[in-house]
Amino acid sequence: MEVHIAKTQQELERAATVLVQLRPAFNIASLCEQIIQQQKQGYQVAYVELDGRVVCVAGFTVNLKLAWGKSIYVDDLVTDSDTRSVGAGKHMIEWLKMYAKNEGCREIHLDSGVQRYGAHRFYLREGFNITSHHFMLNNVSD
Repeated sequence: MEVHIAKTQQELERAATVLVQLRPAFNIASLCEQIIQQQKQGYQVAYVELDGRVVCVAGFTVNLKLAWGKSIYVDDLVTDSDTRSVGAGKHMIEWLKMYAKNEGCREIHLDSGVQRYGAHRFYLREGFNITSHHFMLNNVSD
C-alpha cells in the first residue's frame, strides 16, 4: 500500500470516487470543485492505493490553534466500502502520524458522526481518545 497526496486533477478525481462515499451530497464533479476551493485554504487530500486502486482517502489541514498548538485536523476519512478491513485505514492513520511528526505537529484531531459506531471502534483501536463534544449552530444567516 502506498499513500499519495493528490496534486493533479486526475489524482483528485480518483480520490473523489471513494470520498464521495462519505459525502454523498456531492457528485464527483461537485466534490472536486469543492476540494479545489478548500485547497486554497490549505486542505489536502491523501489517498491509499492498493493494486492501482484508491482504497482509502483522508482530507486534512495543518492548523495552529490556541487549544492544540500545531496539529492536523482530519476533515474527511473514508475507506472504500468494498475494501474495508484490509488495513488501508490503519495504513492511512500511520501515514498521518508520520506526516504530523514531519510537520512539527503534536496532535491529530477529527470529528466523527455520532451514528458511525464502526468508525468509532476503529479510531479508539488506533489510539484516538474521545476528548470533547462537538456543537453546531445551524442557520446563523437566517
